[in-house]
Amino acid sequence: MSHYRITHTTSYHYSDMVSLCYNEARLIPRTFAGQSCLKYELQIEPLPADYQERLDFYGNKASYFSISTPHSVMSVTVQSEVLVHSSFDRAALEGTPTCSEVTKALFCADSDPALIEPRSMMLESPYVPQMSELASYGREIFTPTKPFGVAVHELMEKIFREFRYTPGATSIATPLREVFTKKIGVCQDFAQIAIGILRSLGYSARYVSGYLETVPLPGQTKLIGSDASHAWFAAWIPGLGWVDFDPTNNTMPTGRHITCSWGRDYSDVIPLGGVIYGGGDHILKVSVDVHNLDTDKRGQ
Repeated sequence: MSHYRITHTTSYHYSDMVSLCYNEARLIPRTFAGQSCLKYELQIEPLPADYQERLDFYGNKASYFSISTPHSVMSVTVQSEVLVHSSFDRAALEGTPTCSEVTKALFCADSDPALIEPRSMMLESPYVPQMSELASYGREIFTPTKPFGVAVHELMEKIFREFRYTPGATSIATPLREVFTKKIGVCQDFAQIAIGILRSLGYSARYVSGYLETVPLPGQTKLIGSDASHAWFAAWIPGLGWVDFDPTNNTMPTGRHITCSWGRDYSDVIPLGGVIYGGGDHILKVSVDVHNLDTDKRGQ
């Protein structure tokens, strides 16, 4: 079990005054079987005229707020404490159903409510179209008799080997086809490539956003605010449920991965978005610090 304090600050600096804005944020970590969000606090400047929280369709906590005070800078800081309970045992993938058995489970006539979410994650979504090129890329891995969990792990390894992590090479608007053709991108691209491959082959996969604790090199001090948001994907495996894979780092998420939100793709988990009146051009600044509180305890 790992205990973290996460501080995530987003600020917008506008060239002209903003007279009014409406915003929605998904910055509060989830609570589920593998993780508990112990507490959180949002600080919004200027103070909002209205603030509400709700659970969205996927169970993410969404924060809605509006600001009616004219402003040239808006800042949103979320500080939360999270316990990550466990990591996944890689050996369990060996005993998962075969690829053909997973296909039969997803396409059977069973009306089991537990299949509603996995089936909804088989469809195209705004940033993840089904593409024949993606199906061809993954077909040699997902052979009928291979354990499905093993095949997904091999897909993660293949993306890690063949795609190059290149900050700034893409934006969220970069089409998935372009990412696939150039084989370069960042974590959100690699997660969506894996999701596109799985869906194009008839399987179920979802996008996960969160944080990853970074560890400084020996002899170096970790810089406050140097962490960043992260993204990976989860595949639905009968008998195990949703299992996470991180193709950017070629690892299955361990106690260092903190989950914030999940959905079909990035469009369902946008950290902060909204509508403004005025503002002109803007500069966006994001600072994330993932602090391991267990480290403090060990140092005492």
